[in-house]
Amino acid sequence: MNYSPKQHLLRQNVIVLWFNFQEVGRCWTRGLFWCMMCVGFAYASKQGLADTFWKEIGVIPAIIVSAVAVVVLAAIVVARRRARDARRDKLMRAPFPDDWKVHIEKNIPLYNHLPDDLKEQLCGLVNVFCAEKTFKGCQDLEMTDEIRVTIAAQACMLLLNRKTKFFKKLKTIYVYPHTYVAKQTSYDGVMVIEGRSVRLGESWQNGPVVLAWDSVMGGARNIHDGRNVVMHEFSHQLDQEDGAADGAPILDSRSSYITWAGVLSAEYEALCTKTREHRRSAMNKYGATNPAEFFAVITEAFFEKPKQMQRKHPELYDELKSYYKVDPIEWVQPGSRRPKL
Repeated sequence: MNYSPKQHLLRQNVIVLWFNFQEVGRCWTRGLFWCMMCVGFAYASKQGLADTFWKEIGVIPAIIVSAVAVVVLAAIVVARRRARDARRDKLMRAPFPDDWKVHIEKNIPLYNHLPDDLKEQLCGLVNVFCAEKTFKGCQDLEMTDEIRVTIAAQACMLLLNRKTKFFKKLKTIYVYPHTYVAKQTSYDGVMVIEGRSVRLGESWQNGPVVLAWDSVMGGARNIHDGRNVVMHEFSHQLDQEDGAADGAPILDSRSSYITWAGVLSAEYEALCTKTREHRRSAMNKYGATNPAEFFAVITEAFFEKPKQMQRKHPELYDELKSYYKVDPIEWVQPGSRRPKL
């Protein structure tokens, strides 16, 4: 059969690429392979080459076209990740603006308790966070560096010493000047109830974080009450990274989930019991709402009430210390030696 120049060139190239694909293709999942094979068939049909493929060469070229598409897509993904990582590394090492540091030192007393190495690391994390996330003011709130940096620094305290994806699902932070009213829908088992509620902040799964600036400042300046709306909402972001808001964020290993579930389940039930019996707790009783809120509440207490948490809930404290890779007790006990986590 006579081939056009275009067909002849394609025939030669796909034969060569087939042998390369035998090595490269072993790295990719079977599901992705078949998906991209369909793309190859569609492309061949569009170009009027489908009959040539099937009758003269067979199915192999169609597979090769799919393989080439997989390799190209993989190369693009890898290139983008490398560029992103290089950009983040550069931002982590970039000088921190003096006026930004002034805002943090003034608005976040907890920052002043950090050892110098964690301060430096936090500044780098804030550089990346502010470069990648969008802040939007609501109700005519003018967005300033002070607002951005104050929020970013508290959120990034949750990322210290950790391999982080910088809250990968989060793109935008909306900031209201004061507590705000939002629509609320609930289900009582019989009917759907719609209403409104006053909120300090909220975190949407696969969506934005919403914060009230006055609550941000109040939570930041009081570092002993175990209440910090930024840490609360951004811990929800960590919890939701695996696609579910269930109080179980992504842990280091499968075995870690067994201990995590055992300790947190027992502590959650204990908090629920104390809440029903109106007994005091080192943790905010709002944590008894559900496991997701429990994780957010214990995160606040871990960073702001570490001594009480370690004394009254030692196993829970150890789990959080293992997850967050920091020990806040050291920040209020200068001179103590930090263990390797």
